[in-house]
Amino acid sequence: MATPISPTGAAPLAVHPDRLFPADPGVRGIARRLYEAVRYAPIVSPHGHVDPRMLAEDTPFPHATALFVQPDHYVTRILHSAGIGLAELGVGAPPLPGDRARHAWRLLCSHWHLFRGTPVRYWLESELADVFDVRERPSAATADALYDTIGAQLTQPSHRPRALLERFGIEFLATTDDPADALEHHAALAGLGTRVVPTFRPDRYLEPAQPGWRDAVERLGVAADADVGSYKGYVAALEARRQTFLEHGAVSADHSHADAIAEPLDDTEAERLYADALAGTLRPEGATAFRRHMMFEMARMSCDDGLVLTLHPGIRRNHHPGTLAAFGPDSGHDIPTAVEFTRALQPLLARFGTHPNLHLVLFTVDATVFSREIAPLAGFYPSVYAGVPWWFLDNPGAIRSFQESVTEIAGFTRLSGFIDDTRAFCSIPARHDMARRLDAAHLAGLVAAHRLDEEEAADTLRALVVDQPRKVFKL
Repeated sequence: MATPISPTGAAPLAVHPDRLFPADPGVRGIARRLYEAVRYAPIVSPHGHVDPRMLAEDTPFPHATALFVQPDHYVTRILHSAGIGLAELGVGAPPLPGDRARHAWRLLCSHWHLFRGTPVRYWLESELADVFDVRERPSAATADALYDTIGAQLTQPSHRPRALLERFGIEFLATTDDPADALEHHAALAGLGTRVVPTFRPDRYLEPAQPGWRDAVERLGVAADADVGSYKGYVAALEARRQTFLEHGAVSADHSHADAIAEPLDDTEAERLYADALAGTLRPEGATAFRRHMMFEMARMSCDDGLVLTLHPGIRRNHHPGTLAAFGPDSGHDIPTAVEFTRALQPLLARFGTHPNLHLVLFTVDATVFSREIAPLAGFYPSVYAGVPWWFLDNPGAIRSFQESVTEIAGFTRLSGFIDDTRAFCSIPARHDMARRLDAAHLAGLVAAHRLDEEEAADTLRALVVDQPRKVFKL
């Protein structure tokens, strides 16, 4: 157990044992009992963005800023909205050195009030209290003491990446990886107690209108030892790399495009568009048609090789050009857009929707489509599962709305199980804890309303936490 920070008269940081539980004492008591039954259940994390190099090399974290600020765009985007420059926070940079790292940490602590009422505050408080035994609230006055105390713990073997991985109780962890990646870090982690596997993320190879597409395809061909000078060779290269990922333990292929449309072309047209793309003469409408065709092909490949197909469209990537130019992608300015699934996926589901080998998990950051489209699709097609709220919807309010609407239509067995989707390593247990508390609260309400008995609620919660993600992602 780490040594608590000595009280200095600063406001305490205390995570309440009943946080997120119902206010009604009777329902709260049910929620407590349900939660305690899964509180220490293993964490199954089938989609996230932790760097496998960090775990393979097991190098100590250099400081608090490298854990809590730099990798977490949830944190940096809120600070940026208050006028704090991303360069000061180390966005897109290696771990900040000395004084710059401490300065970034002071910015977080002195702007703690910005996080009031957000799930980010819940996660940060849980991380600080549970992982580092912090007992004082971050502020300008406590920033340096917190930074030094956390830093001292990070030098200990107990707080190295692999030790924390074990301490967090993570049973399964999927990373997100380029199809041309050598996967050497996953190979090095093959004997670890936690199963750490890659996820096949081919978006850049399916978007010929994006800058760098041709160079990326050439790298894909080298990695697959395939001639990608033809459409047939390109498809063969994608199939070969999927097999390599499977050999390294991968369970899913992840996709995020502007829309969810998957519409096949005949071979002749696909070959023509591919040739135009290689020649640099492909028009924008042709690039869109090719990408939509390739999404259909991705479903076909999933039926062949068994990789779960996860789809989360409807994001306007890199909304601010200046930020993209200065800090690169994934720097906090991807913004949700409206999205449609029912018509978009009809050709794909008409062909593959009842295929026994297809698991299609639909995620969205457009809350309007959960009950209107995703739940009805998951409530009919045996291949379709409703992905839980994530990203901009991974907050208590949106999760409660999802629980009340989607399960009424599709039932609990058609859900994906919780997805943490994070780059911030220490936030993984905090995010799963929040989900378990919210699920316990929702099920407690059903028990109190005499819609479930408590034993059924406990069985359902255990399934949501462990059994359902194992089933959906074929673990």
